[in-house]
Amino acid sequence: MELSAFDIIVFVGFFVVVVGVSLFKSRKEKSSEDYFLAGRGLTWWLIGVSIVAANISTEQFVGMAGQGAGSVGLAVSNWQLYGTFGIVIIAFTLLPRFLKAGIYTMPEYLEYRYNSTARGIMAITTVVVYVAVLLTAVLYSGGITLRTIFGLKLTHGVWLIGLIAAVYTVWGGLKAVAWADLFQGLALLVGGIIIFFLGLDACGGWKEFSTINEAKLHMVLPPEHPGLPWTGVLSGMWIVLIYYCGLNQFIVQRNLAAKSLRDGQLGVIFAGMLWLLVPFAIVMPGIMSYQLYGSQMSSPDEAFPMLIRNLIPAGLRGFMFAAIAGAVISSLGSMLNSTSTIFTMDIYNRMFHRNATQKQLLILGRVMTMVFVVVGCLLAPILDNPKFGGVFQYIQQFQGYIWPGVVAAFLFGMMVPTAPPIAGVAALIAGPIIYGIFQRFAPGIHFLLQVAMAFNLVLVIMGILTFFKPLDTPRKLPVREDIDVRTSPEVKIIGVIAMVAVVIFIIYFW
Repeated sequence: MELSAFDIIVFVGFFVVVVGVSLFKSRKEKSSEDYFLAGRGLTWWLIGVSIVAANISTEQFVGMAGQGAGSVGLAVSNWQLYGTFGIVIIAFTLLPRFLKAGIYTMPEYLEYRYNSTARGIMAITTVVVYVAVLLTAVLYSGGITLRTIFGLKLTHGVWLIGLIAAVYTVWGGLKAVAWADLFQGLALLVGGIIIFFLGLDACGGWKEFSTINEAKLHMVLPPEHPGLPWTGVLSGMWIVLIYYCGLNQFIVQRNLAAKSLRDGQLGVIFAGMLWLLVPFAIVMPGIMSYQLYGSQMSSPDEAFPMLIRNLIPAGLRGFMFAAIAGAVISSLGSMLNSTSTIFTMDIYNRMFHRNATQKQLLILGRVMTMVFVVVGCLLAPILDNPKFGGVFQYIQQFQGYIWPGVVAAFLFGMMVPTAPPIAGVAALIAGPIIYGIFQRFAPGIHFLLQVAMAFNLVLVIMGILTFFKPLDTPRKLPVREDIDVRTSPEVKIIGVIAMVAVVIFIIYFW
């Protein structure tokens, strides 16, 4: 696939605008709150698009489209559609608690609820998972996309993407990331929809496409299905979504930076509504690609790149290249900012240098952003080994080490005020161990079911510890006096509309 002079102008112009606006908007970041939380001034529309841009990257374009092309089919959309359900519920439950507490990070909340040990364990675990799993997978999926479409070497593509993301993330922090996401998030959704219609036309229209691929266009798969059984969707997936939508730093950080509860709630609900486009912008194009070019693919992960290489006409290639690069760069920037936030505030500032100045925290945040980019770029090419089973599978399966324990610690701590600090610490330690035992000795059980079983066992452990060593007096959380945590009626109505849309989609493709 070759780019014309016009395509190159579009591509360069796109990133000149993106980087220029993000650097300009973040030019006054002087404190840790400015750098890590955008001065707590993000509006709902910026939060919504930024969450989508952070969530949807080439690991979705590559991984979800690949699973759509493979045996899972349209059912892989359950991750985004149930995510809409989850993020709306979290907007009304967890978000008000976090905004009222005025926290920077999720580990910080655990210190107020349990103790500093719980905060430290979650912080260290989160940094490791973000760098070794998320950052690495995003860089790899971006590199493999550039390799498939343009013939660029995997290593070169990985470093190119990493360095571009580092430029504006190091400079302006969360505000720079959010403004870059505004352009890149809209570009990737528009690009995905363009691919959908081009692919649909190549497949002979909706009727022919849906007839030929009828077996793949189902949202509910049998319990024995190895890819995504409905039993896993109704059990472990909910635990994943509670973590991802409500406790995951690189998503929640935008909510913590909201100028008001209304902006935070509308922002996440808006993101949930935009997620309804994912089946059309990513998953169905993967199915179309398999119908058209399945015999030419060495791996299902090549489905979306193959569609782009064969269907995008000259003149649109520069825009699609920018959309793809923007997708990975926006997610990467978000993860880098969140990882450096947790390392700086929860590990360095809390565990090593409590009296650090704002300038010191700002410098360290920028330095660690560059360090994490380098580590991710060095690890990413390793994922080219087929033993990892595809990038999307790698991301989901290896994050299982953090989901059960973290979700149990938060939910049990909120619902049982007398849960002692040792219960929270035990949850964070036992979660990875129990899940690891299932991974080692019960590989035939789907990982979502493993997550569900590990979660329930952690709850049992927390319950036993609370029974024998309950708190005499519930711990008090900090209270932010400048924010109203009452949910407005229009926000509730919009949230219900989003959930009804999900139900209609699932019923139609049952």
